[in-house]
Amino acid sequence: MRVLFTVSDWTGHYYPLVPLGWALQAAGHEVRVACALSQTEPLGRTGLTAVPVMRPGLEMIVQGRLRNYWDAQEGRWPHPGLPPHPLTGEVLTDLAEFDFPAFRAGERDRILRATRDTFDAVVGFARAWRPELVVHDRLSIEGLLAARVLGVPAVLHLWGPHGTAEPEPELRVLPGDPTGSFPRHGQPEMGPELIEHVIDPCPPSLAPPTDAHRLRMRHIPYNGPGAAPAVAPPTDDRPRVCVVWGNSMTRIYGPASQLLPELVAAFAGLDAEIVVLGGPADTATLGDPPPGVRVLGTVPLRLVLPGCAAVVHYGGSGVTMTAVAAGVPQLGVPFSAEQGVNVRRVAQAGAGLVVPAATPDRPDAARTALAALLADASFRHHAERLRDELRALRTPADLVPVLEELAAEAAA
Repeated sequence: MRVLFTVSDWTGHYYPLVPLGWALQAAGHEVRVACALSQTEPLGRTGLTAVPVMRPGLEMIVQGRLRNYWDAQEGRWPHPGLPPHPLTGEVLTDLAEFDFPAFRAGERDRILRATRDTFDAVVGFARAWRPELVVHDRLSIEGLLAARVLGVPAVLHLWGPHGTAEPEPELRVLPGDPTGSFPRHGQPEMGPELIEHVIDPCPPSLAPPTDAHRLRMRHIPYNGPGAAPAVAPPTDDRPRVCVVWGNSMTRIYGPASQLLPELVAAFAGLDAEIVVLGGPADTATLGDPPPGVRVLGTVPLRLVLPGCAAVVHYGGSGVTMTAVAAGVPQLGVPFSAEQGVNVRRVAQAGAGLVVPAATPDRPDAARTALAALLADASFRHHAERLRDELRALRTPADLVPVLEELAAEAAA
């Protein structure tokens, strides 16, 4: 069987799909991953075969900054100060410093052309290669269009607890089709009703809302390549806490979102060993770490969490699901609505706590929350329950026969 994956221009968006690609290849199927040219090298490091046919449109970082700018324009920016300039990343002192109408007028045609070309390129490759199944992430609806054109099943692979049928409007983030590529290729207008099959990688207690046919599958953490850190096992009398901050946070939300120094300082008085994960620019903000704090850098999170008593993070789906798989209680400090829904659902399941980034007394609130996570054994109990629920689900290898049957039924 030939299986085409389509992925967005961000490693964190397709890393959750990688174990399924491995499972399909191990079962003897051919896998190709349609992507942007910039993802050819990182995709190659996963062992999957990249097909860089997607055209550059609007960089993911710029898309995030534009959303934040628009929120500020509409009075929905909850953080102190203003968001960064959508193009330069410099902190705005006045919203008028970015001319949104001029940007839209100057870039709209180029972005629409690149988007249209990407739809056409993916459909063109699919017509030539003839996949029998298409797997796509939530932002890569080019795969959905290609599958419909070929008359083969399309399966949306979710990243975590954020689903396709969220009740809150701000969480409904399936992309639209401003280029009219779906009707141009003889298909109905793009809408959530076109999503027929969804791979849900969550334990049932975190099940993301969806109206599609749900294919449950165990999340297998993959956070990129890396070597195991040279750290001793934690001692019984001093819990280990992992603090991880995303490499993209300050680029999208500005320097006010760099919370590593604040969080590490807030946790300094707790009787815990703190290990910090982050990119060089992020961890450099710590200067000389205080006693009891160890900076590990960009080590894959899945190699660090076993043995940790808690993890503190910003709410990204990759971090959230890696912690769920490890059975580790979570303290989420989310900046965005999507990050918020990830960690809120973990907290609602009893496996964590949430301190929104806009909390006025954030350092004290985070310290109090972490102390509660470490002191109350119920958080560990519920985190391990989520882990056990996840382990009871079929693996990506177990899902392969289900996908084979789905493709066979469509071909019959």
